[in-house]
Amino acid sequence: MANKHLLLAALAALALAPSAFAQTNLQVFYDFGKNRGHITTTLEGFYGDPWGNTYFFVDYDYNYRDHNDNVQAPSGSYMEIARCLNFWQETAVAPLSLQVEYNGLPGINQNFLLGVDYFIHNADFSNTFNFKLLGKTFSRGFTSDFPVQFTFVWGMQDLFGVKGLRFNGFADLWGENVYATSEEPGSEKFGKEAKFVFISEPQLWYNIGQHIGVPNLNIGTEVEFSCNFAGYDGFYARPCFGLKWIF
Repeated sequence: MANKHLLLAALAALALAPSAFAQTNLQVFYDFGKNRGHITTTLEGFYGDPWGNTYFFVDYDYNYRDHNDNVQAPSGSYMEIARCLNFWQETAVAPLSLQVEYNGLPGINQNFLLGVDYFIHNADFSNTFNFKLLGKTFSRGFTSDFPVQFTFVWGMQDLFGVKGLRFNGFADLWGENVYATSEEPGSEKFGKEAKFVFISEPQLWYNIGQHIGVPNLNIGTEVEFSCNFAGYDGFYARPCFGLKWIF
């Protein structure tokens, strides 16, 4: 899946800025990673209000193929929705919010998370960072000896002084009892038990549309770095190329 939290670092400031309160974007990626080779779409939104902010995204992988290896339909979906509550935006503890979140793979595993979010930024909000500490529940037989998730989200606008160049992404680390498998060329598939899952998806975007009168259009890349994620044992790096349209 193309994954997630991609607006949070850039737009967490919206909870503190009443004049700017929403953004929705659509990302379309081609995944070049091992065992991938398909398109993924992500619809993503962030909305601030006087009580905090709401974030969501929905992923679809397009990899359901016929006997001729032609893509026929989406092969899987994943979604998250998170609500940060902040009734003290005019106080000294304004950077700290309470967060409740739901995420899930339909029919496989669903998670509810509850915890805190801490937001920091530079003077003009061009560099933003969120640190999250969340308790996590599991469903359908999934278990964890340490059901806690640590999340770091970042956004850096006009990177290296280049107007329209943006570096953003997230890193998640959580406790989960998993049995991950791996299949390398020339070897048999094997499995290994693990106690944690890690995933990070840094993105680099360039607002190419600013040069052609269409500032909504961005081109960029994403790399998924993961360990014990989605049933794969060990470390993987899966690059993507994509387009993003900001509504």
